[in-house]
Amino acid sequence: MYSQEDFVIDCEELYGSTNGNIVNIPGIGEAVLYDSPLIGYASASDEIFEKFKRPEIIGTNYLKPSEWLPEAGTVVSFFFPFTERVRVSNREGLEPSPEWCYARIEGQEFIMRFMARLQQKLKDKGIDSCVPSADERFGIKIEPAGTGEAPDFHADSRWSERHAAYACGLGTFGLSRGLITERGMAGRYASIIVSEEWEPTVRKYKGIDDYCTKCGACVRKCPVQAISLESGKNNMLCNAYVEKMKEKHAPRYGCGKCQAGVPCEAGIPRKAVMK
Repeated sequence: MYSQEDFVIDCEELYGSTNGNIVNIPGIGEAVLYDSPLIGYASASDEIFEKFKRPEIIGTNYLKPSEWLPEAGTVVSFFFPFTERVRVSNREGLEPSPEWCYARIEGQEFIMRFMARLQQKLKDKGIDSCVPSADERFGIKIEPAGTGEAPDFHADSRWSERHAAYACGLGTFGLSRGLITERGMAGRYASIIVSEEWEPTVRKYKGIDDYCTKCGACVRKCPVQAISLESGKNNMLCNAYVEKMKEKHAPRYGCGKCQAGVPCEAGIPRKAVMK
């Protein structure tokens, strides 16, 4: 029997042995991109995944765990926190730091390499699995949203890493629409659906934004005023700025100013814990 504890041990080993988490940045030197991942679990039959199909949440394009993997037993979500070096490098200025851009691009390649190796390890043990973001069925349908002076868009995705993390007890959403975990918001997510039935992580929250104090720090940090206390994040403004950074810093890009130098950068804000 392959236990949940054995799975965690294997994940820790893969984190340490998968290539790509250490990069050499020209003019800066060697840098580690991610700390070891935070892991959360949810039953594949949890009704929350059905709720994600609502148009006001993700949308009808969304596929439940059992639609990705018929024998789905558990959804496992990973949060890979950026290292302190990466986070500190991006606290100042209007443009993303080189470390942040490497963590966004080379770092994502490391995560996908980690997930592929994890899926192979599970297969070797006779366990079926699916990594939705790496599956050929994965896709995003962009739909218009917002009116008047603030046009926006809504991404109706086949799968959402942030929503999977929310379902798996890792954290709640902030104004910037990132997820605030016990190790903060600055980082990247990944998930895998497995045929094993493991103990779900208890969700220590009831609302979608319980860990956000609405302090406004991310509002002030955004270079293009894409976040507001009244309406949260405007995806169109955010995406336009990221595209601009892509043109300037190709083949890398990023922003992340709303995740660095804010109270939720590396943990849950104290005021939220005290609610």
